Amino acid sequence: MTKAEIVAQIAKKTGLDKETVLTVVEQFMMNVKDSLVDGEPVYLRGFGSFIIKERATKTARNIKEERSIIIPAHNIPAFKPAKSFMGRVSGDLTIEDED
Repeated sequence: MTKAEIVAQIAKKTGLDKETVLTVVEQFMMNVKDSLVDGEPVYLRGFGSFIIKERATKTARNIKEERSIIIPAHNIPAFKPAKSFMGRVSGDLTIEDED
């Protein structure tokens, strides 16, 4: 699903115009990005968390040049789904929805 499809579905379900929905969706994404850049995770109850994962320094192999290279430690953004979300995706109906 693309951002345009999400905007169209939300506009259809809420009755809001697409421009307004697009502004809200883009602002939501910007806020999530800004929070992660500032090192602050974003928690959305019942949906999941946007977090920063720390990757350790590691040695990798450049096969083309046949030599080892060092990849420095770095942070990457990640998404961790909520248990209720995972349960719905996996079809496990025993996991109750969170509030």
